[in-house]
Amino acid sequence: MSLDTRFNVHGDGARDDVDAVLGTAERIRSAIETVIEGKSEIVRIALTVLLAEGHLLIEDIPGVGKTMLAKALGRSLDCTVHRIQFTPDLLPSDITGVSAYHQQRREFEFQPGPVFANIVVGDEINRASPKTQSALLECMEEGQVSVDGTTRPLERPFMVVATQNPVDMEGTYPLPEAQRDRFMARIAIGYPSAQAELDMIDTHGSASPLERLRPVAGTPDLRAMIDRVRTVHVSPAIRRYAVDLVAATRTSSALRLGASPRATLHLVRAARAYAALGDRNYVVPDDVQDLAVPVLAHRLLPSPEAQLQRRLPEQVVSDLVARLPVPDRR
Repeated sequence: MSLDTRFNVHGDGARDDVDAVLGTAERIRSAIETVIEGKSEIVRIALTVLLAEGHLLIEDIPGVGKTMLAKALGRSLDCTVHRIQFTPDLLPSDITGVSAYHQQRREFEFQPGPVFANIVVGDEINRASPKTQSALLECMEEGQVSVDGTTRPLERPFMVVATQNPVDMEGTYPLPEAQRDRFMARIAIGYPSAQAELDMIDTHGSASPLERLRPVAGTPDLRAMIDRVRTVHVSPAIRRYAVDLVAATRTSSALRLGASPRATLHLVRAARAYAALGDRNYVVPDDVQDLAVPVLAHRLLPSPEAQLQRRLPEQVVSDLVARLPVPDRR
């Protein structure tokens, strides 16, 4: 479907906001693509989640660049970035922090964990136990950490970029449904094209391109971009379309667990950022359709019949998108 200006009711002010977002986002995208080659749509979705103040889950087999994408996103921004290597013996306090007794002061002093950063790279998150994974639940949803009866806010913006291997690989634990629901989107990088793999031999052969990557935007720039993305217009018809799409997952016979109301909010927030990256100050149905699979599929559980037929949640979402009527008015 072509872009339809009937969904736009904003004037020049919103247009200026989008232009400002697009200029900075283009610099970030170009920086990331010096490291991740031939995956422009994957990079766009990663930027969409960043500007929508969401969290990103990257799931794929080892060696395709999951951690490289997460680190490239962090290094392209002049903000605090901490990495957590998830292992089976990792404890929740290793993530959130711990109170240690200070001998000279004779009092307990809180030692912040690596979660106190603007961007937290969680490498192989599903290699830790569910107990440790749950340490991120409060951080991801409420932007705060509660330790020893004290609640400490996290700095804004706050984003978790987690990588995981497929759950059928050795040494992995499935992510709890509550944690999967907190990730705004899940993406898979996939194998590169033959040409991209040939180029990779040249760019990665002597030294990692991450070593040459320099920040192209700071934390104030990122906060301003996030605030401007919130001004992108979502018409009542588009809002109803998003609600109907999420509701369809709850009544589908192919699914035993549909998407939550949080998924609806994530879908609309992501659509705003996706539209801004598409040089528009309004959301169109294409934005919702393009984001439906990455935003919804990882939250869904297939029914036993769908499992027997080997129908993946991604296929179910695509079928629902194809069947659902597209709005044609505000």
